[in-house]
Amino acid sequence: MSYLPQVTEAHYVREFIVSMRFDDGTEKYIDISQWFNGPVFEPLKDPKFFKKFFVEAGTLAWPNGVDIAPEALYAARESSKTGHKRIERTRKTRRSS
Repeated sequence: MSYLPQVTEAHYVREFIVSMRFDDGTEKYIDISQWFNGPVFEPLKDPKFFKKFFVEAGTLAWPNGVDIAPEALYAARESSKTGHKRIERTRKTRRSS
């Protein structure tokens, strides 16, 4: 990969999903739980601790020193669970009096 992406913004969406913007303008909703392997990620499974993430040096990081490489975040598949509700439209029917 010749382009090294940098995270410029990150916002909590829900559960373990974070909305991220990269320096090339790309925006993604990423489920961070896909990286919850190994003891270093154990604290992130606590939703209160998970929400303490911040952007540092172009990537997503937490107070316990955990971070995820920006190129891994950039290459990750976007979550299908964005938290946006799909609106279904139905036709109103007239009631006869």
